[in-house]
Amino acid sequence: MIGRAARARMGAMVFQDRAHAGRELAAQLLDLARERPIVLALPRGGVPVGVEVARALRAPLDVLMVRKLGAPHNPELAVGALAEDGTAVLDAESARYVGMTQTQFERIVERETRELHRRIERFRDGREPPDVRGRTVVLVDDGLATGLSDLAAVRALRGRGAARIVVAAPVGSREALALLREEADEVVCLTIPRELLGVGRWYEDFHAVPDEEVLALLSAAGVRVPPPGEAPRDPEAPRDPPPGESPRDPEAPRDPEAPRDPESRRDPEAPRELDEVEG
Repeated sequence: MIGRAARARMGAMVFQDRAHAGRELAAQLLDLARERPIVLALPRGGVPVGVEVARALRAPLDVLMVRKLGAPHNPELAVGALAEDGTAVLDAESARYVGMTQTQFERIVERETRELHRRIERFRDGREPPDVRGRTVVLVDDGLATGLSDLAAVRALRGRGAARIVVAAPVGSREALALLREEADEVVCLTIPRELLGVGRWYEDFHAVPDEEVLALLSAAGVRVPPPGEAPRDPEAPRDPPPGESPRDPEAPRDPEAPRDPESRRDPEAPRELDEVEG
């Protein structure tokens, strides 16, 4: 572990914990308040950071689920990422370097898709994702190592119609920032060390954030979450209709003239077309 003095000599800021990092990051984002943004945090580690950013900007907070696609024999080594809507990115050069086969890739995507669905139900409690059409979105993470997870999130938000996307993180690698600056409208990063050597090395406290901490932080920020002890909503259970609408009989024939959202015809288990990124 690199000590505080050594990190200081490397010209990088050291954070006490994610909340401290969030307050420091928020101070650099205050000008965005006039754009009335939505703050979306990447669980789990991005949520304590995002809470502080949303508070400073007086902006609504929610989560956007993304899962890293790790190498077969080294899950911590990211070779790609998968967003909650199926948007996937792959660092083809890294995948070739670790010898990842198509079968291994498909198994990893299947496993991470299941975890994405679990987190959606756990952290959203049946809520729809926030409507970002025409809005400024501040996408918050606790650190940018490869940038692949945040890139998948940026592309997912573009697909949902976000007008402007600002990626914000307390610490990140030069390579990750270069990657994200190609597609995000702005990338804000407080400390960019010459050698990252892992995001956690730039925090005094970088504990693994459990689901319960995420739920408590979201609840304190006014986000609806399941009450303590309540099981997550069954993803197969029918949702309540919007106010003023009657529930639709699932056996009733559909009006052939009614418009149909093309997204509703997509298999939710299948990732969208895979986008490769240059290594």
